[in-house]
Amino acid sequence: MADTHMIVLPGGGYAEHAAHEAEPVASWLGEIGVQASVFRYPLNVRHPAPLNALRSEIARRRAAGAQRIGLIGFSAGGHLAGLAALAPGVAPDQTVQFAVLGYAITSMETETYRPARLILLGEDASPQLRRSTSLDALVTPAAPPFFVWHTAEDPYVPPEHTYRFATALAANQVPHAVHVFAHGPHSLGLARNAGQAAVWTTLAAAWIAEQAARPGSE
Repeated sequence: MADTHMIVLPGGGYAEHAAHEAEPVASWLGEIGVQASVFRYPLNVRHPAPLNALRSEIARRRAAGAQRIGLIGFSAGGHLAGLAALAPGVAPDQTVQFAVLGYAITSMETETYRPARLILLGEDASPQLRRSTSLDALVTPAAPPFFVWHTAEDPYVPPEHTYRFATALAANQVPHAVHVFAHGPHSLGLARNAGQAAVWTTLAAAWIAEQAARPGSE
């Protein structure tokens, strides 16, 4: 996995960076043999500032020798990871080869988790802007593989976000794994000692190893 690097994007509603979704996740990735770093993207700014900053970080990591770039994001960080993997207009050195999304905000068209949408898009965001920043609307057959997990009880970002996104991935025949666990709150992070949801890291580790083993960048 020496030529693979994963960038960790903590959640926090685009207003803060959740500490338990940052360095602890990078440490876990190191334990399973994956080079990883935390990227604290700009907060309380409008789209596309966070996306542009992340794309610059991807290019920087690629220039440093990473052939395959994977993203792992939680909640708002998952939304940003999805944007970087799917949004058009990406330069060749800013491509993403795979992504892991935990209880991610995927849709800017629903009314759920409105605070993050207001920060990123503003109060008067047009329907077109909300659609163009919704991950399900950005999926094409050329999208990279995704691992997506959520809990059915999440009160802040309902599993509808994952179901919408997974439906788009399936419709476009994009390789994906989706796990929705019956119990658990929002913002679980590594979910250690969190019941059934704790198994997500075991499932993701095998999936990440498979992605990292693919040759070169695609």
